[in-house]
Amino acid sequence: MKFGVGQPFRRVEDLRFITGSGRFTDDHHFDGEAHGVVVRAPVAHGVIRRLDLGTAREMPGVLGAWGPADLDADGIGPLPVVVVLDHAGGGRMPTPPRPLLAKDKVRHLGEPLAFIVAGTLAQAIDAAEAVELEIEELPVAVDAAAALAEGAPQLFEEAPGNLALHFTLGDLDAAEAALAASHRVVELELVNNRIVVSSMEPRNAIGLYDGEADRFTLVTGSQGSHMIRGWLFQPLFGLPEEKLRVITPDVGGGFGMKAVPYPEQGLVLYAARKLGRPVRWQSSRSEAFLSDTQGRDNLSRARLGLDAEGRFTALKVETLASAGGALSAFGVYCPTLSGPPMAPGVYRIPKVATDVRVAYTNNAPIDAYRGAGRPEAAYLIERLVDKAAREAGLAPDALRALNMIAPEDMPHTTDTGVTYDSGDFAAVMRAGLDAADWAGFPARRERGDGKLRGIGLAYYIERTGVPGKEGAVVEIGADGRILLHIGTQSTGQGHETTYVQMLAEQLGVEPELITVKSGDTDQPLPSAGGTVASRTMVHGGGALKLAGEAVIGKGRAAAAEALEAPEDAIRFDDGAFRAEGTNRAIGLLELAAKTGGLTGVGDFEQMIGTFPNGAHVCEVAVDPETGRIAVERYTVVDDFGRVLNPLVLAGQIHGGIAQGIGQAMTENTVYDADTGQMLSGSFMDYGLPRADDLPFFSVGTRNVPCTTNPLGIKGAGEAGAIGAPPAFVNAVVDALAPLGIAHLDMPLTPARVWEAMEAARGAA
Repeated sequence: MKFGVGQPFRRVEDLRFITGSGRFTDDHHFDGEAHGVVVRAPVAHGVIRRLDLGTAREMPGVLGAWGPADLDADGIGPLPVVVVLDHAGGGRMPTPPRPLLAKDKVRHLGEPLAFIVAGTLAQAIDAAEAVELEIEELPVAVDAAAALAEGAPQLFEEAPGNLALHFTLGDLDAAEAALAASHRVVELELVNNRIVVSSMEPRNAIGLYDGEADRFTLVTGSQGSHMIRGWLFQPLFGLPEEKLRVITPDVGGGFGMKAVPYPEQGLVLYAARKLGRPVRWQSSRSEAFLSDTQGRDNLSRARLGLDAEGRFTALKVETLASAGGALSAFGVYCPTLSGPPMAPGVYRIPKVATDVRVAYTNNAPIDAYRGAGRPEAAYLIERLVDKAAREAGLAPDALRALNMIAPEDMPHTTDTGVTYDSGDFAAVMRAGLDAADWAGFPARRERGDGKLRGIGLAYYIERTGVPGKEGAVVEIGADGRILLHIGTQSTGQGHETTYVQMLAEQLGVEPELITVKSGDTDQPLPSAGGTVASRTMVHGGGALKLAGEAVIGKGRAAAAEALEAPEDAIRFDDGAFRAEGTNRAIGLLELAAKTGGLTGVGDFEQMIGTFPNGAHVCEVAVDPETGRIAVERYTVVDDFGRVLNPLVLAGQIHGGIAQGIGQAMTENTVYDADTGQMLSGSFMDYGLPRADDLPFFSVGTRNVPCTTNPLGIKGAGEAGAIGAPPAFVNAVVDALAPLGIAHLDMPLTPARVWEAMEAARGAA
């Protein structure tokens, strides 16, 4: 078989990773570098009465110590808010400034207060501990409901009642009227728990400043060097972005958290300019728990209407969402522009409306986390549909099939204004049920070991590939080596492999000849976005295709001259140009050597999303004595439009499922309600899933080509994390249904499950 797209090509980057040859930010060192440490707020809410850096500045090895007044004196601005919306009732949402170092007041535990730089890390830590700090503590509100309650402590004067944003989508009155006219209304209140992102590589930043050129360089782990430069530099320094070069080397996990700018990235640049030497900062794991953006954290009340035949009539959702103690770049995006439009899922629901209130709370800022709003939407509708099936006495797959949008209805526009271009949801669900042996589960339910077994189905759909542009440049050298410049950033997804595979097929060359270069704003790209919302293969793949076509186009003109034939008679196939009607041909690489090299540029724009979807089926066994849950089988069948590399795809799905089950079963960020102190601030107290928590996964596809991009693909990076939580919780609720338990909020820890079973037994 000819090498190319669709084959299980092994990842080309893995050798350097498994042999320790990867080059991450902390592997980069520069002559004369110094070490920075952030002094962080030890309380969650309070007035700063005293911040004295005098003693710290006199400590051994200290090169500089700065507080907010120092940054103000040098004109350093606040971090930007990228997504700013209007309130539902009119007027722009407030955007309180977020300085690099807190002024006057702190609003969440771990908020930066000062930056200390010394010759060694130990010296910087000692000096940070010598900072004299007095904070008058204030009452806290660590969840949205508490923050929006009457009499809650006020975080920002600009946001009365702690309301960051009131957002609505759809006709609330029409949805209410449709619910009132329904034969049955199913109601569910559920929590989408707050998540610590826990990337394998914690955040980091190294700042450099060239005084002669008056130019900065930032080396940092990110999800796109161009994104970080665009959002970070000009707002902070008031200088054109060309004055900053951002380099992102290998990155050990991002998941949305590394897509946004942070105070520490600005602080190392500021300190580098002040000191005239490189300054590095590396987060500890403890700092990561306190200062990384976190995910999810909302409370929703949803009502679903059904007619007498079980067809859905209306959906109304009311959500309280947390923004945390500051507005991150996309802080209000997930619970508003991302989640609510996907609320109907794959179902025909004539009336859909959502009311969202986003609140400032005394904990770490919220931003995108794998799926960024779509997991919240899928969890809500799939838990609600499962509850509706149980209350109506219908099989969960039958109720879904009855209400699914049919392929002949495509393109289909939902009541939330989203147009699905393609999909055969019922067929994919049937394929998933068959692969999971859904019909055979009753025989597996009772095994004589006393365990309570359940099976759960969830069907997700998400919108991937946020609108935007991506550029690519293909350079074929005279030596036959091929360099692909691209603006997306791998954080572990295998971009190098898939891009190599695509370009090797297009150009008809050996994959070993191709090198992928990304993560440097000095690259010769016409445009560059980054890696968010599973856009890499949609946007980056589109740009690569155009760049490859441009190379072939230039080669065709050169080949016409070399082969002494009209250009319109030159055909390119299998790595060579051929003159029709003759036996004359010249290889692409031979032509590049003859001409001194070939370069092609592609600039791809797509404003319409793609809509991956699929069925997740989970089987669990619950120990009635301890509440411990074992996931015994897990099956997924997805529609990704077109599969570029099944091995890379499977890895993405496996990782997403692990994160989704992690949220549903073990992970929970807990702050003390009275003090705002974090009670889950280490891996001793925060339950990341372990290897023995998960079974082997069965993954497959039943693809319907996407019509909104030239490659026919649908983004796949976040899919596993979207379908897993509702499938898992549906399975556990199915197992506990004989006890009369209809719902449990995530995470379904052994303690929570055991308490629910004890309460149910007591009630019986």
